[in-house]
This record gives sequence, structure tokens and C-alpha cells, in this order.
Amino acid sequence: MGVDQNRLTALLAGRPAIFDGGYGWLLQERGLPAGDAAELWNLDNPAAIAQLHEEYADAGARILTTNTFGGTSARLAMNGLAERVHEVNAAGAALARTVADRHGILVAGDLGPTGELLEPIGTLTVQEATDLFAEQLRGLLDGGIDLVLIETMSDLTETRAAIAAAAQVAPDLPVVATMSFDTNLRTMMGVAPATAVAELAAAGVDAVGANCGRGPEEMIQIAGQLLAARPHDELLVIAQSNAGLPHLEGDAFVYTVDPAGMAQHARQLRELGVDVVGACCGSSPAHIRAISEALTD
Repeated sequence: MGVDQNRLTALLAGRPAIFDGGYGWLLQERGLPAGDAAELWNLDNPAAIAQLHEEYADAGARILTTNTFGGTSARLAMNGLAERVHEVNAAGAALARTVADRHGILVAGDLGPTGELLEPIGTLTVQEATDLFAEQLRGLLDGGIDLVLIETMSDLTETRAAIAAAAQVAPDLPVVATMSFDTNLRTMMGVAPATAVAELAAAGVDAVGANCGRGPEEMIQIAGQLLAARPHDELLVIAQSNAGLPHLEGDAFVYTVDPAGMAQHARQLRELGVDVVGACCGSSPAHIRAISEALTD
């Protein structure tokens, strides 16, 4: 990607750069059995997935995320779905595509970690990881995605494998890559925000950033480091914080940051210079509505 050729900027074409929020935790609240793959609902309960996409679109999200975070065969194998990678991902993308087309918005094909450790720490090779992501992306492409979202990564090598898969399978689509800096402002594998920016920019992404984590307060610090390290203004920076951390109230886990709190956080991110804002675990369509209203006032 050349400095003057950011594909995501072109694709947004004046749309507010607002992603949606959480999926997995909300689907569990809406009846997804504990331990079941959320991605299975793309096939077995598509109405629930479409409904959540619709709620996010109504709330002001301009980019919908496919329900495919665990959509590699390595992750799906844990629920006996390894042979249905293409079907699961194509269905997930098609559900988001139908809703997005009604609202004139975009669809991000979601790639999460494989759940496997790469060499030399683990046994998965870079080529095997690239093949896993490529297989998933073929399904997402057939379902009609507009961009590739690689998220919640902790290992730069795995992230680069996903970027390589996107370059192989979807070379014309923008690529967004976010890592989770949740351990003393580092990823689980020790990657610092500045290192992530340098490495992922060199790998050719259109946007780099952070998602998940411990909440808005730490995300502000992380976003500042991401922005300070970006090599040029054409590289977009994205932040999608959790709505705080969950705590137990009775028999339910409740996140600590309400929609008003996330709206204030979104204003702070925009003032810092963050280009794309969304939310992650613990966030709901109500949080995204508040963020959208805060950023479009």
C-alpha cells in the first residue's frame, strides 16, 4: 500500500468511521449455550445474528462485523465444525451483507486468532496459519465482505500470516489489523503498541489499532502510543475498547462502563486523533448509539 493509497479511506467515502460493538457476549445473553461456537448461529439461528446486525446499523454503526471471530477450521474444530469453514463464513458474511445493503454501510470480514501457538513457541507454521486464514477468507469473500478485519491478536507473526492471507485471497480489499494490549500495555506475547504500528504498517495494512483490553482508561494511553508511532497520516488508527471489565452482580457478569461513559471515551479518542472508533466486549447497540451521537454532533 502506498502512502497516498489508503483503500479504507476511499471505501468510507465520507461515512462516519464507526464500527459496531460486541457480539459473543450479547449472543450468550440472548440464548447461545455456554461452550457453543457463536459462529454456528450463522447457520442454525440466522435471525438472531441478523437482528443484532440490524440493531447496530440502526444505532449508527457504519461498519458491521461478521459473526466469524472463531471462523478458522482450528477454532471450529473444537465444536466439530472443521469441515464447514466455507459454509459458516459465507453465511456469516451474507447475513451482515443483507443488513448493510439496506442501510448503505460496509461489512468487515472478521478474522480472530486461530487459538494455536506458532513456531517456535508452538507447532503451527506460518504457512499453516496463512492457509487457515485464507480458507476462512474465501468463505467471507463469497458472502460479500467489503474489508478484512484482523482483530484481538497478540502475536505479530500470526497477524502477519492473516495479512498475507488477505493479500493472497482478497488483494483489492482494505485490511484493518488490531491487537489486544491487555498486559501492562503490551499484548500477551509482549508486543508494544509502537512495535505493532511499525510492523503492521510495513506489512501493508490500511488501518492499525487496538481492541478489547481492560477498558477506556488504558485504551486512551494505548491510542496515544499508536498515534505517536504511526509513520504517516495516511495510515488510519482504530480503537475499540471493552466497556470496562466485567464483575459479578448476582448470577450475571456486568461491565462497568455505560453508554454515556463510552460516548465520552469516543470524544477523547477523536480529540487525540483516532480515525476509526468502535467498541468491544461488554458493549451493545446502546453503547454504539451513544458513540455515534457523540461523534456526529
